Amino acid sequence: MKIASYNVNGINGRLPVLLRWLKEAKPAIVCLQELKTTSDKFPLNAINAAGYSAIWHGQKSWNGVAILSRKEPLNETRRSLPGDRTDTNSRYIEAIAHQIVIGCIYLPNGNPYPGPKFDYKLKWFKRLSAHAKKLLAHDVPVMLVGDYNVMPTELDVYKPEKYIDDALFRKETRAAYQRLLKQGWTDAIRYKYPDKRIYTFWDYLRNAWGRDAGLRLDHFLLSPQLISRLKAVGVDKHVRGWDKTSDHAPVWIELKTK
Repeated sequence: MKIASYNVNGINGRLPVLLRWLKEAKPAIVCLQELKTTSDKFPLNAINAAGYSAIWHGQKSWNGVAILSRKEPLNETRRSLPGDRTDTNSRYIEAIAHQIVIGCIYLPNGNPYPGPKFDYKLKWFKRLSAHAKKLLAHDVPVMLVGDYNVMPTELDVYKPEKYIDDALFRKETRAAYQRLLKQGWTDAIRYKYPDKRIYTFWDYLRNAWGRDAGLRLDHFLLSPQLISRLKAVGVDKHVRGWDKTSDHAPVWIELKTK
């Protein structure tokens, strides 16, 4: 069973790319980030025609998350991160499918550092950690999937020295990610490839794609119940090279069925 994550960078503008990739990759479950559309303009008819059901939480111009399923029904359990009722940003949605709790995440970017956006990023991370800890306590299979806007180590960024004061690579951001892992989560890509340089994002500027000047921002964090079922992980890097594509590439894992 293949489960994927894809920051589409505008679902309506990139819809042909998304549909082409869905037809090619045929993932069972897909977590999408950066829909950049209101909920009423989510392209449900096109998604259904591609063979997928969906739940989504949109937002005008920014953010927005969704979970797609090819066959299995989606039982939505949450569409916002607990801990701050004043936070109306569409950055988290959660569902149960295939007897797995799936949290789809679009963590704040946080730039520029220092400043209120960086402070918000760390507060959001703290709320995520609190919710993640509660999910682990249920002792059921869980995965937290999506664009974390974090490069966890120097192996995850093409030029570490350039990003020392970037919110995605600041020591506080990486420490927050490590605290999350210490709860008992496993970074699926690093579990399979502990020493390999793997990227999931290439900026549109400065020919980053052509130079392979990438970053690893998109992650699968798995609860202990899923580690023995992890067969493979990968990045559909070629999709980043398609015309009018997102600046992220789809990331996926493959699980053994129970």
